[in-house]
Amino acid sequence: MAKIGIFGAAGRMGRAIAQVALDAGLDISGGTDRPGSGEVAPGIVITSDPVELARRSDVLIDFSVPAALAAHLDACIQAGKPVLVGTTGLETQHHALIDKAAKSIAVLQTGNTSLGVNILSALVEQAAARLGDDWDIEIVEMHHRHKVDAPSGTALLLGEAAARGRGISLADHSARGRDGITGARVQGAIGFAALRGGSVAGDHQVIFATEGERIELGHRAESRVIFARGAVRGASWLLGQPAGRYDMKGVLGL
Repeated sequence: MAKIGIFGAAGRMGRAIAQVALDAGLDISGGTDRPGSGEVAPGIVITSDPVELARRSDVLIDFSVPAALAAHLDACIQAGKPVLVGTTGLETQHHALIDKAAKSIAVLQTGNTSLGVNILSALVEQAAARLGDDWDIEIVEMHHRHKVDAPSGTALLLGEAAARGRGISLADHSARGRDGITGARVQGAIGFAALRGGSVAGDHQVIFATEGERIELGHRAESRVIFARGAVRGASWLLGQPAGRYDMKGVLGL
């Protein structure tokens, strides 16, 4: 049985992944987190050494923080082990690190491990490909009050899907943080709005709007368990894959 290691095991997602894996009868090799983070689940050993964890794991799952990504990727490269990266808030330099690591090991990076969200992403790409830029695209997301990054990784994943459908760069067509006298909406822009409050696990809505009609595609996460289930499924799929960069499309056969 494959052994799964969890980077950031004491966080909200780390604990959810551990519970889902244990409920499924899978073997958890351990986890990393800060000293004194507390027990994640019975029998799970927490270490502060990512290399040690990688060496005794068959596949790793990372839902920690962007600042820890470089060390976690290095540990996986040293041990020759695949890793699923679900950490959000990644920037250009983090993606460059993932690209470099993917030359040596299999890396699955995604802004959301929910199977439903990734099906939504495919639908958004198809809609964007078939509708002209006279259809405005707006992405609205809401998360719990503790989330530190915005837009969410999922919102960006959906934005990238829309941009791919249109054959454009999201970086060149993203509209965020509207405030004051902003002027008319730029045609072809992909807009983002981020809401924060309460204990919302994750709500996302992609709106295609044109003169006289509107299409709304959305997903509501009622529990972090859906992300944990998708992460465990993605990690299991990643086992045996050759070195390279992957996303959840491969897991779903999209």
